[in-house]
Amino acid sequence: MTETTVGIGGAAESTDMVLNIGPQHPSTHGVLRLRLVLDGERIRHAEPVIGYMHRGAEKLFEARDYRQIIMLANRHDWLSAFSNELGVVMGVERMLGMEVPERAVWTRTLLAELNRVLNHLMFLGSYPLELGGITPVFYAFREREELQTVMEEISGGRMHYMFNRVGGLKEDLPAGWLGRARQAVADVRSRMDVFDNLVLGNEIFRGRTRGIGVLAPETVHAYGVSGPIARASGVDFDLRRDEPYLAYGELRSTLKVVTREEGDCLARFECLLDQSHNSLDLADACLDRIAELPPGPINQRLPKVLKAPEGTTYAWTENPLGINGYYLVSKGDKTPYRLKLRSASYNNIQALVELLPGTLVADMVAILGSLFFVVGDIDK
Repeated sequence: MTETTVGIGGAAESTDMVLNIGPQHPSTHGVLRLRLVLDGERIRHAEPVIGYMHRGAEKLFEARDYRQIIMLANRHDWLSAFSNELGVVMGVERMLGMEVPERAVWTRTLLAELNRVLNHLMFLGSYPLELGGITPVFYAFREREELQTVMEEISGGRMHYMFNRVGGLKEDLPAGWLGRARQAVADVRSRMDVFDNLVLGNEIFRGRTRGIGVLAPETVHAYGVSGPIARASGVDFDLRRDEPYLAYGELRSTLKVVTREEGDCLARFECLLDQSHNSLDLADACLDRIAELPPGPINQRLPKVLKAPEGTTYAWTENPLGINGYYLVSKGDKTPYRLKLRSASYNNIQALVELLPGTLVADMVAILGSLFFVVGDIDK
């Protein structure tokens, strides 16, 4: 009996494959690159590679005065432009010890909540699209147009509003705007059940998201994850309630911090949807209060050359995607010596290092989309 041994190549051994997703890939929301190490269909290691969209905004702040930096700062998360502006002007106002008129405080709160709904609607529509459901995005853009119309009327901008100013807002509300804004909020609210029925009621969507990409609370704390992604893992923290700014301290009865315990893709989507409902309620409460306010200024008169006193301050806000921080250092000049941004997406996306290993490649898109990030907010 003769035995013949046939040569065995490397294919018979367990070999890993390194796969690059992006930086130009439909599922990465732009120029994000993921470097995956695969064992068959399962991900063994994941590394987010960022920086492809970096534009050096923090360095540009040092060559712009305090009015001009607002234009630069509202662009990193292009879905949350008003909220981005807000943190900058709040930091400068804190440095100046400036009190903002009550009318501006309530109007800022209203516009911040409308901006939050606009942000969330984009993800409520685009996330099902990434999982193969094309219909929800059309409904999402219909509702966005309702709110975009009133935001454009008041500011003149559709994405980059440039409506905040140090000391208040650019100008007062147009005649009849409160009524039109109230009607837009009511119209959007009346149709939000589309996402409950069409998306959450879809068994394919639930099958692709339930129990997938579970983010543990310990990981949330370790990576500084914030916003609806953290609250979907049971981390009950929201600056609007826990360290109130603007008019949120007077809106405690209306503000509801939405949390879930599961920490999976489905829980993150549910948090985003429930938070949108609550933001519409907050917008209504702000509209009621603004209608009761007596006529008054919407901003403070500023000197021709605005200089912040020497010192440092830190302001943070609950942006739609999570906590945004603004560390401002002044040497007494008309430009910041240093303005450091702490953006929500930057921290949130790092959790992919923990989330993706052990999952299937087919679930990678579901997990990635459920983190609801904007690439500009990572690279700033």
